[in-house]
Parts: sequence; C-alpha cells; structure tokens
Amino acid sequence: MKTSTKWFIGIVGALLVLALAGAFFFYFLWMTVTQESSESVSVTGSGQKVALIELRGPILESESIVKQFKKFRERRDVKAIVFRVESPGGGVVASQEIYEEVKKTRDGGKPVVVSMGSVAASGGYYVSCGADRIVANPGTVTGSIGVISQFLRLDPMLKKIGIEAQTVKSGKFKDTGSPFHELSKEERKYFQGLLDGVHRQFIDVVEEERSLDHAKVLEYSDGRVFTGEQALAMGLVDTLGTYEDAVKIAAVMADIKGEPGIVRESRRRLRFLDFLFGETKLGNLLDLKDEILNEPMLQYRFVQPQ
Repeated sequence: MKTSTKWFIGIVGALLVLALAGAFFFYFLWMTVTQESSESVSVTGSGQKVALIELRGPILESESIVKQFKKFRERRDVKAIVFRVESPGGGVVASQEIYEEVKKTRDGGKPVVVSMGSVAASGGYYVSCGADRIVANPGTVTGSIGVISQFLRLDPMLKKIGIEAQTVKSGKFKDTGSPFHELSKEERKYFQGLLDGVHRQFIDVVEEERSLDHAKVLEYSDGRVFTGEQALAMGLVDTLGTYEDAVKIAAVMADIKGEPGIVRESRRRLRFLDFLFGETKLGNLLDLKDEILNEPMLQYRFVQPQ
C-alpha cells in the first residue's frame, strides 16, 4: 500500500473518531444541561403561608396556572393565594378555564387576591374576576372588555408573484378565515355572531362578579382600557395598591398574624441552546414561535399599540 494511501486512510479514520467523540460529547452535554425542575420555594417570611401564582404574558394555555391553583388549594399549610396578573389577555377558552379555577378556589373557602401589574386587560381582567378582591395600581391598564379575531390576507401578495391558491371544500364556511381570500359579507356576519356570543359571556361574568348594573357593564364593554384609578371608580376593581398591599390583604382575609411566608412554584427548563446562546435571546424566539403558531382564533385580548 502506498504511503499516500495510508496517510489518507489515517486522516479519514481520525476524522471519524473525532466526529464520534464530538457527537458523544454534545449528546452528553445536552442530557446534562437540558433539564426541567418544578418545586415550591419559600421566598420570604416564616409565618403561615400565602401562595403566589404568577400569570405573565399572553394567555396561550391554561394548564400551568390551573395546576398551580389546584395544588395550592389542596395544601393545608397555604392559607390564601395572591394571583399576580401581568397579561394583555389571550385565548377565550384558556381565560375561561383559569377564571373557573380561580372562582372554584375562592368558593372553596381559600381567599384569592389578585394583584394587577402594569397590564391586566381583556383576558387578564377576565381571569381576575374570579377572585375575592382585585388590587390594581393607579396606573395599571385594565378593562378592554371585548373580543377580537384577526386574519392575515396573503392573496394580494401571491397574485403579484403569480401564485394562486385553490381550495376544495364541502361546506361554504369550511375555509372561512383562510388567508387566501377576502371575507365575504356572509362570512363576516358568521364571525361577528361568534364574537358577539363570547363577548356576551365576558359581559355576563363582569356583571355577576362585580355586582354591576347590566347597562353600566355594556357601557364599559366596548373594548376600551382604563387606568386602575378609573377602574376603581367604575367598580371594576376593589382597591388601589401594590403587590405588597395585596399580600397584606390576603393575610388579613386568612387571619394570618404577623408577616406571612410566601411560597410559589418555581419552574424552569434550561435548554442546551440557552447554554450556547444565552437565555434571553432564545426565549424571545420561542415566545415569537408561540405567538405565531399557538395564537387562538377567538381572543379576549388587548391589542397594544406598537
């Protein structure tokens, strides 16, 4: 065998060994770094416990919040719950499921106090309605009692580049909302009926939970947002205050003497890509993916100006 051939085989073999070693190393690193943890952690105080449940960002699902309410509702050492809401709202069904769980906890005898952050609007306000007390900051943006459904239209752009979409369907409303054609008058009427129905459900909840006159709720339910100060005057929230004020109110309602201990579920998944590129940038990309792929069709959501 020629010397050059031996060198070639040796180099190829070495590269294969390095590739296998690298693959093993990255697999090991992936398994080591990628992990998920979930635990209850005492944060402050040593007295009887108040649980903190946090809802942050758009409401795309209800499972994680519902699970926490069930968990803390059943724990005897937890005497009350503070529900921190920092959300512009989101999916109709997810918002309704969270509201029902908040209400169930309240009706079961465990006090629930909502602490509103900078934004607790639309679905963020809906889920708050199930609590015993709602505490807003004076500058909190809340309200936005309404429903929205938005659709992209791609057909004008596709026509410009010579692409045409064809659809075969078995019902005239089967592709309603498709990005490949404009909504017809019939389709708009159909969708408006859906939105009016879930809007009425929102109005009914506010009217019942806030003990407000139906005409007043209708007046407030045109999608407008209000400051916490305005919402207090309208009867949409109970008092103005901070998160700390909400904790004190919860402690008083639960008859806790002294400073309460705060427990909350700390859940964090550390991904291998976080390790490589940093947690913040990747988190933004994952949030963008959720916004695009998981966005519900019907939403209790405040569309914030850009």
